[in-house]
Amino acid sequence: MSMPMSAAIANIRPFSHLAKPSDAVRLFTPNWFAATMGTGILAVAFGQFPDIPLLFTAGMGLWLFNIALFTLFTALYATRWITHYSGAKRVLAHSSMSMSLGCIPMGLATIVNGVVLFAIPAYPALVPLAYGLWWLDAGLALACGIVVPFMMFTRQTHAPHQMTAIWLLPIVAAEVAAASGALLVPYLAPADQLTVTLLSYCLWACSVPLALGLLVVLVVRMIVHNLPDAGMASSCWLALGPIATGALGMLLLAEHGPSVFAANGMAHYADAIAGASLLIGVLLWGYGLWWLGMAVLITLRYFRGEVPFNLGWWAFTFPLGVYAVTTLKLAHLIPFAPFMVLGSILVAALAIVWLIVSTRTLAGAWHGTLFAAPCLAED
Repeated sequence: MSMPMSAAIANIRPFSHLAKPSDAVRLFTPNWFAATMGTGILAVAFGQFPDIPLLFTAGMGLWLFNIALFTLFTALYATRWITHYSGAKRVLAHSSMSMSLGCIPMGLATIVNGVVLFAIPAYPALVPLAYGLWWLDAGLALACGIVVPFMMFTRQTHAPHQMTAIWLLPIVAAEVAAASGALLVPYLAPADQLTVTLLSYCLWACSVPLALGLLVVLVVRMIVHNLPDAGMASSCWLALGPIATGALGMLLLAEHGPSVFAANGMAHYADAIAGASLLIGVLLWGYGLWWLGMAVLITLRYFRGEVPFNLGWWAFTFPLGVYAVTTLKLAHLIPFAPFMVLGSILVAALAIVWLIVSTRTLAGAWHGTLFAAPCLAED
């Protein structure tokens, strides 16, 4: 009787699968920030329904929870760099874990978006806070988009048959910042609006063309070498992320950009820029529809067998959420009822997926099974 009892007690004790609780810091890796991306995009998606108080309030609650989550993860990761510097710096040379550095600015971007959606309408004095956070987010995103690929070129080892869509993570962060900038523009002072609009276009250009190029290579890789193993099942959704975010950024710039250019003596360009941005956004949304269907089929194939749970499952959330928000934005810009119907269905699907992944993440975090640092494997 004592053995089952002690086993049961050990099973409910936090971090029971770790040698000591402090290992949660030593083994904390940037892919945990994917949870803030998934939680944040669900909050933003709920925020697209201001006429439904229950959903909008739920979105605000998730946004506040996400702030706490991001703060906790930032404290844990910063502590790891301070107390375990030699191990933490190995992430830059690791061929897969370094890709997750892009999750940090993307998680922060969802918080900036939440400030715009939930806080600024009631407290306009928070605009400077959102503006400062956006600059921080844009700087981190651009740094990830340059430093991580440079490390791939110089310090990491990669092979075509090992490629997965996680290669997109550090690159996509810049276009996520671009979409956040476009969302923030209407609330800024006129002197800052043009700066943020131009930088948002530039951040978009630093990301989307590279991501589309990688998607071509990814399609060839899957044709020649078939799908990755089951542990990377969720990575098929990551391909949808840059397409959806690129579309969302263009749609937001099409909505807010013309007035900015007109106010700065460039009214003769405003209509052309708005039309081009809208067209690009619609085309990318259509391309995303193909990847959405492909991701669903690939996921169903994986789940015919056993798919081990890991933090990578958060990849099921953010790309789906961005595509849902993009679809709802299209419904706002173009009077075509199916956009609203599809967007609402996607948000409902996102909520279900988030509940599943967050529940399993909470259990894995409690027991300590999700704390693992592949870059320390040689130790």
